[in-house]
Amino acid sequence: MQSKDIFKRYSRQIFIDEIGLEGQRKIMAARVLVIGAGGLGSPVIQYLAAAGVGTLGLADFDYVELHNLNRQIIHNENGVGMLKIKSAQTFVKNLNHQIKVIGIEEKITADNASEIFSQYDIVVDGSDNFSTRYLVNDTCVTLKKTLVYGSILGFSGQMAVFNHQGSKNLRDLFPEPPVDEEVPDCDSLGVLGALPGIIGSMMALQTLKIITDLPVTLDQLTLVDTLDWRFQTIDF
Repeated sequence: MQSKDIFKRYSRQIFIDEIGLEGQRKIMAARVLVIGAGGLGSPVIQYLAAAGVGTLGLADFDYVELHNLNRQIIHNENGVGMLKIKSAQTFVKNLNHQIKVIGIEEKITADNASEIFSQYDIVVDGSDNFSTRYLVNDTCVTLKKTLVYGSILGFSGQMAVFNHQGSKNLRDLFPEPPVDEEVPDCDSLGVLGALPGIIGSMMALQTLKIITDLPVTLDQLTLVDTLDWRFQTIDF
């Protein structure tokens, strides 16, 4: 893309002193892996694509279902029954055709995580179960990859940046995962659709700040309670 076209498309980002044209070029050169194309992944994918992140890897093996549509905003009724990866790729291409989108239609496992993660600069975890979250975290630690983490349930969400430039990781906060079967999830307790939009947007913003070498708060978990409208931070 020529410089004049870059400026025309991304001028409102370039106008920010802390971003500028150099920051935009960093965004366009970045390679980001998004785990999950669901509730959290949807706003992350949407805003990273809109910002011009050059290469987006999207990992998901699930299909779009009707009950997804209250919160998974990159999908639509026409995509019900379609692989989320295919639906997400279509969304990104319609929004920003300059972006390279790599669909990874498989579950992240101990056998493939290192190979997949090694191809990206930053990993954004929008998965919905603890076994995947800890596997993603541990792989990022091993490979020294920055991890942007989020989780949601009901009216509440969490967000943190882990393993960035030697900072702490998920196990420093919660050393061991709970048993998935004993933990409530969105399937059983639900989630209000706008909540993942809030947490996912926060995750996308942190990702863009990391890409452009802007400061991010480390070793801190942000807690969001949208029912009582309280935002808290926990240092760890």
